[in-house]
Amino acid sequence: MRRPRRLSARHSPVHGTGLFALQPLKAGERLLEYKGEVTSWRRAAARQRSGAGHTFVFGLSDGRVIDGSRGGNSARFLNHACEPNCEAIETGDRVFIHALTAINVGDELFIDYGLVVDGEVTDDVRTQYACHCGASVCRQSMIDVTAA
Repeated sequence: MRRPRRLSARHSPVHGTGLFALQPLKAGERLLEYKGEVTSWRRAAARQRSGAGHTFVFGLSDGRVIDGSRGGNSARFLNHACEPNCEAIETGDRVFIHALTAINVGDELFIDYGLVVDGEVTDDVRTQYACHCGASVCRQSMIDVTAA
């Protein structure tokens, strides 16, 4: 018997397309895997330069990335929030998204991107990675403040 869909990608009031709950989700529950081609940062960056639009890249601790634009799934539509309701847990070459809190039907799912950028974090870089999550604790940036 096939399980009813739990998540749906649709327009997000925060940014572009987001991922939303179709059913109540429990804190601690594994929701989905972030899928895509495991590749190098260099290859993913070259694709980003050659293609238009969004990139869907998830960094792994060993320096490689999962490129959700190649064989990816709806997890690539997770938006950033400074006060996320989900977290990413890396297991080998795989990344699983787990609920940090109970999530109600219709709620958007968020993770903290914790982006790290090479070089100085200038005003232009801050603008490029501006956050629009609207959380009371919003840091106005998707960049990891502990790494910046």
